[in-house]
Amino acid sequence: MLLASGNGSEAAGPEAGVPAGLFFSSDSEPGISRVRKGDSFAYRDAKGRWLRDEAEIARIRKLAIPPAYTDVWICPSPHGHLQATGRDARGRKQYRYHPRWREERDSGKFDRLLAFAQVLPRIRRQVKRDLEDNSHSRDLVLATIVRLLDTTYIRVGNDQYAKENGSFGLTTLRNRHARIEGDRVKLSFRGKSGVRHEVQVRDPRVARVVRRCLHLPGQELFQYKDDAGEVRSVSSGDVNDYLHAVCGERFTAKDFRTWHGSVLALDTVRTLCLKAEPFTIKQVLAEVSASLGNTPAVCRKAYIHPGVLDLALELCGKKELDAEFDSSGHKALSAAEQRLVAHLERQ
Repeated sequence: MLLASGNGSEAAGPEAGVPAGLFFSSDSEPGISRVRKGDSFAYRDAKGRWLRDEAEIARIRKLAIPPAYTDVWICPSPHGHLQATGRDARGRKQYRYHPRWREERDSGKFDRLLAFAQVLPRIRRQVKRDLEDNSHSRDLVLATIVRLLDTTYIRVGNDQYAKENGSFGLTTLRNRHARIEGDRVKLSFRGKSGVRHEVQVRDPRVARVVRRCLHLPGQELFQYKDDAGEVRSVSSGDVNDYLHAVCGERFTAKDFRTWHGSVLALDTVRTLCLKAEPFTIKQVLAEVSASLGNTPAVCRKAYIHPGVLDLALELCGKKELDAEFDSSGHKALSAAEQRLVAHLERQ
């Protein structure tokens, strides 16, 4: 069973579809709870009865939920897409999914790009509204992270990578990684695979939030004060919950990188075609990898829609611009984004 902290959430709904043999499950429904007994744990079902079925207990143990987790919820069925949730030592919600759900979601990420294009304007409008909030609320901090996901293409972050590899993403950044200069935010950190990120963003509202975050106690950058005045950090699961609340779909922070990787790739192909000179697929991949902070091989496999790669391969030996870059009618998107939508709609 896979730990999905930072890499997903239950940001899905019955409308999102699940693999055959699974069903959509949620920790808002009655489930199994965990009770410490000495050095081990016992489990109660939704009616408070002790679990005694050895096969069921073995299934739960196989989830390998860390002992330190609190507020643990466990799906009463082995066929739920979400198998367990809990809170880590810093109060952040963590998730464990059925392996087949993760496989299905990852394999279908390109298929849902058109659907992501439909909800992206809604996400951006909500982020804009939340960034106008004068209180340093949880939603304000999460909106700031989503704005940065959308404008910098930085990974959302994962606690495991931060602890084991010393590599960071947005939700795991430390105060030392950020600097404010007027309305500019400068981020300098080591990302996944040791890639160095030097990012500068000019955004007065984002700068205001980051400045406030820097004045909160603790080393973690993106924090807020809850209603009780306690300082809380945020996780990628919180970011995905925010996205789910906004658009009601199964989209996650990862979809931003897939979206922008595909937009950048198509725009690079168009730019190279406009030069009326032959180009190579290597040039396209190099441009995208430089923006995303990945190797060209990873970009090709994980972040560029296969339909865009097919077009690049088709046009890379030509000297003239083909009529392959029409815009769609999605006026809430940028011109480059509209061209990607039009291309995907022709697939």
